[in-house]
Amino acid sequence: MSRYSERTAESPHVLRKRFGQHFLHDQEIIARIVQAVAPQPGQRIVEIGPGEGAITLPMLRQCGRLTVIELDRDLVPRIAARSAGIGEVEIINADVLDVDLGALAAGGKLRIVGNLPYNISSPILFHCIGHLDAISDMHFMLQREVVDRMAAAPGSKIYGRLSVMLQLACRVEPLLAVPPQAFRPPPKVDSAVVRLTPLPRAQRPLEHLDLITRLVRAAFGQRRKTLSNSLDGLASVADLKAVGIDPGARAEQLSPQSFVRLAEHLGR
Repeated sequence: MSRYSERTAESPHVLRKRFGQHFLHDQEIIARIVQAVAPQPGQRIVEIGPGEGAITLPMLRQCGRLTVIELDRDLVPRIAARSAGIGEVEIINADVLDVDLGALAAGGKLRIVGNLPYNISSPILFHCIGHLDAISDMHFMLQREVVDRMAAAPGSKIYGRLSVMLQLACRVEPLLAVPPQAFRPPPKVDSAVVRLTPLPRAQRPLEHLDLITRLVRAAFGQRRKTLSNSLDGLASVADLKAVGIDPGARAEQLSPQSFVRLAEHLGR
């Protein structure tokens, strides 16, 4: 490693607030995350937002090669310098929302890991859902509140669009809580790690996915209204009754499969 590379690797990084940067430094938490991921040689592992490499480097020691997607160009030489001699790292300096994950998989399956910026976590989750055929599993660090919403059951106040769409696509497994002091700088919220495992293609409602998406967005867009009102123009009272849905119910009372049944009925 050159003197320049050493300086790049060890000099303090200037945090960029607009990127929502909070770098993980708690070694026990890092070890538990890597253990949960259990990276193996030959797997196509992609890390979103590696930061200073807290999770990147221990994963690299286990699998030997991985790809990282990092938006902050100032972190690119730092990651390259720190990973030198440990393994092979492909660095993509881009916004993950602009990355075609299907093309990146190149016919195989990706394992995706990431400490997601809290300000754009939902768009990243939906971006990944759009490429599920190219993904074998995902391990994400997120705001605890978001993980709770992802795993919420019908009837809960936090059950919503994210809950429905994720649960129709993946098995959602909250793994561990992460306190603010595990990061530099500490965020003002608690965090959590979640594992998302795509459901088999045959179990995902792909045929009517666009209609399901519209129904879920409309229903939760006006969640205080009854379904007969929030879905007006998409589904009639007769349509709701035909699939056993109470028109006087509200969105949070419907299971993910209820939205599927309604979409299948409307799509006939």
